[in-house]
Amino acid sequence: MKIIEYLFYLSSLQKDRLRVKAYKEKNKILEFLVQYEANIHGEWYPIIRYDTRHGFAHRDLLHADGSAEKEPLLWHNYNLALTYATQDLKQNWRKYRQKFEEELNEQK
Repeated sequence: MKIIEYLFYLSSLQKDRLRVKAYKEKNKILEFLVQYEANIHGEWYPIIRYDTRHGFAHRDLLHADGSAEKEPLLWHNYNLALTYATQDLKQNWRKYRQKFEEELNEQK
């Protein structure tokens, strides 16, 4: 089994990144985690996480108050789910960051 693990910075200021970890055998993804993290006021926050924990592919929308919403993905094929997760976060990270920052500001 091969482990793929890396950080991918989304912004030139390096305040937004994807954390990716996948377990692969031949050309098949067995497990994965793709998490968008943002550095806000000097602290790293996980904001959206796609993973296969609990035995199925799903998205966790993480809130500033520590709560999370779990949403199953439509794909049972982890290769497709991993591709979708990566593309979604690369395209929509600004929107996810803005929503999280709004939640942080509401807590103050």
